[in-house]
Amino acid sequence: MLPGTPTRAALAALAVLTPAALVACGSEADPGNAPADATRTGGTAPASPDAEPQRADVATGLDTPWGLVATPDDRVLVGSRDTGTIRVLDPATGEVSEPLTTVGVRAEGESGLLGLALTPDGGTLLAYLTTAEDGRVVAMSYDDSGDLPVLGDPEPVVTGIPGGATYHQGGGMVVGPDDLLYVSTGDNGVPENAQDLDSLSGKILRYTLDGQPAPDNPFGTAVYSYGHRNVEGLTFDDAGRLWASEFGSSRWDELNLITAGSNYGWPEVEGTGGTDDGYVDPLAVWRTADASPAGLAWWDGSLWMASLKGETLWEIPLPDLADAAADGSEPATDPADEEVGDPVGWFGYDLGRLRSALADPTGDGLLVTTSNTDGRGSERDGDDRVLRVTR
Repeated sequence: MLPGTPTRAALAALAVLTPAALVACGSEADPGNAPADATRTGGTAPASPDAEPQRADVATGLDTPWGLVATPDDRVLVGSRDTGTIRVLDPATGEVSEPLTTVGVRAEGESGLLGLALTPDGGTLLAYLTTAEDGRVVAMSYDDSGDLPVLGDPEPVVTGIPGGATYHQGGGMVVGPDDLLYVSTGDNGVPENAQDLDSLSGKILRYTLDGQPAPDNPFGTAVYSYGHRNVEGLTFDDAGRLWASEFGSSRWDELNLITAGSNYGWPEVEGTGGTDDGYVDPLAVWRTADASPAGLAWWDGSLWMASLKGETLWEIPLPDLADAAADGSEPATDPADEEVGDPVGWFGYDLGRLRSALADPTGDGLLVTTSNTDGRGSERDGDDRVLRVTR
């Protein structure tokens, strides 16, 4: 196994915590004016991630892996963005099955088979994908009574998400602790969509598991939060808080704490500086060349963010969760009251583009996929691959 990148300090300097560190930069912050070192906004110092993570290949030879979801028997379903195939991976052995099914997708640019999620009873697989008509969520029955799971025919449960553009399709999907389905959509190449509450683009949507808008959504529609450019990563932490990793345009990528009804600013603001106008500031930002964030996972007391252009696995500690556990308090739920620890970059430029992240269901680390066969990376022998990160 190979250790974490030796340039950890240099990578840490690329991430900037918010809002205090950048408040003077406003919504038009120049990346060249960012502080030379990552800084926190105060509060209790995070537990230092001094133990460098290790990595090892679990599986190789995959084609554009995108969606990952753990199964009840501690295996992982892996979706291919470009081919529409879904396979099962045994992370304990590295064995990858032949395709369980192939769903029809429109695979161009960032479109195709995107996020995967299983219902809490393990009986239905949900997939977010793009077709020639739209973006949609389809449901497939899931039967794991045999050696290999059996998937039923896909039936649409959510349709009409704008999906005609090649880029900015979002694609994150997760079932929350409230047993509701959260789906992230990009702005579909039209920035104004993100502020339009009548559009499903540039949003985080929340549905019941059968595809109906959740009854307590803030606007009486499927919209849960808005003002997003292109969220690909969604995850919940141990306190049940929803986090999102978001692509910026040309200045700042973002890590956001998501709350119902909140406006995250795109396209009126990118990065910090929007609170005076009612927008929610991100908790951390990166130059777009250093991140371009995709998958997001919660593991080992930190958020872990896979980055494409930045070719780095970013660890973002959440010290308030440890503090809350120690003193019996509740962690912040308002982004204005939350503080994250110093982001640290691992494996910088060693693996190429990194796409997805998922806590290993066997309990043995974090699973991360490369994305070097997606048309934008430099393919290495064995790509694409699933890696296990341990500490």
